[in-house]
Amino acid sequence: MIEASQLPQKLCEGLTAYQIEQLTGESAELAVELMRAQGLELVSRDGTRYYPQSCDQLLSAATFCIVDIETNGSKPDKHQIIEIGAVKVQNLHIIDRFESLVRCDHISGHITEITGIAEEDTQDAPGLREVLSDFKLFLGNDIFVGHDVKFDFQFTSKMMERVGMAPLLNRSLCTIDLAERTISSYRYGLAFLNEQLELYKEATHHRALSDAMTTAKLFKRTLKCIPTEIQTVEELITFSKKAKRLKRPKFPPQPPEQTAPEA
Repeated sequence: MIEASQLPQKLCEGLTAYQIEQLTGESAELAVELMRAQGLELVSRDGTRYYPQSCDQLLSAATFCIVDIETNGSKPDKHQIIEIGAVKVQNLHIIDRFESLVRCDHISGHITEITGIAEEDTQDAPGLREVLSDFKLFLGNDIFVGHDVKFDFQFTSKMMERVGMAPLLNRSLCTIDLAERTISSYRYGLAFLNEQLELYKEATHHRALSDAMTTAKLFKRTLKCIPTEIQTVEELITFSKKAKRLKRPKFPPQPPEQTAPEA
């Protein structure tokens, strides 16, 4: 089993078969297959170096899986996912979606107040391993996208390890990072951006599929604002991390003035 922390940060510079074997302790051929099973598709160039498929994959051809999770706490070693929602986007079109509650016996009143999900709501839901197995099949080798993707990705990956599955290795992308470089906003929280940009009028904040839908609409909005020279998935990931952030307005947006009705 390979962990994301084992992979070098400069993965897109390519790995030789020898480097892969030293990194994983497996033969290069087996290690590449294991990585593929964990969500990272590596391709060989000239039989000498291996690169993520995302290095050459055009944005128009790639599938992005926008994910949101609700949990009963913030620590994956003590808490768990209670709901997961995901939306697949390809060439600016939503092509599929995934949604499931997860059975949980411990949901505090505070979490219920935030999410609207109570313990009794999950009692007929499938267990954690079943939901994660179904989600992993849905995710496949697609790009894992989230609003504050580090939390969603790492928490989900840790949950998979908890139930005996391999951790995730999918390439990931954060819509906060993308928004900060393509949309000038006073704040970049999902609810704030949804209100200001009118992304998803039917949104129910802190429900997984609804937040995934809102994030998908934000993601599509940001793609329309990126420089035209960005053509591949890896170029987009690099842009989201290294491009200059837009300057934030100094003051919050003012609500539109209300005109008095005519007498």
